This record gives sequence, C-alpha cells and structure tokens, in this order.
Amino acid sequence: MATIIIQHKVGNFETWLNGHQERVDAFKPLVSEFKTFRDSNDPNSIAMVMEVADLDKLADMVNDPGMKPKKDKHTVIDPINVYIQVPV
Repeated sequence: MATIIIQHKVGNFETWLNGHQERVDAFKPLVSEFKTFRDSNDPNSIAMVMEVADLDKLADMVNDPGMKPKKDKHTVIDPINVYIQVPV
C-alpha cells in the first residue's frame, strides 16, 4: 500500500462533493482509505488522501479517456496532481 494525495480544482464544489459515493465506488478496487479535504483559501480546490494498492492501475484509471464523462459530471478540472509519500 502507498499513501498518496490527489489534488485538483473543481468547477463547483457542491456538485463535486455530491459525487463522493460514486468516486468511492469507482476507486474501491484500488483504494482502501479515502479522506477528502477542501482548500481553506480556494473553495474549488480539493485534495484526497488515499491508501492505494497499485499506483500504476490508479494512474491508468485516472488518465483513461473513458473517465472524461465522469470527470465532467463531477466538474473536475485538469491537471490532477498526485503526490506520493516519500519514506524518510
């Protein structure tokens, strides 16, 4: 398992937030934990902390052109930034 942070902007926070369960269900095969955060200075900037079983599969899923309708529905704005925990 790897701990990652996914950060991106959304067009409408309430629309994006209302899709939470749909995102959880979509990522469920790869993600065991899912925490959601909102930027206190930018209400349309979000971050999610996830425990991911397979980073390559997650990257494939996020970058799959077939995900565009779901991204549009949830008002996701590219780029999607992924931060990977660094062991120190």
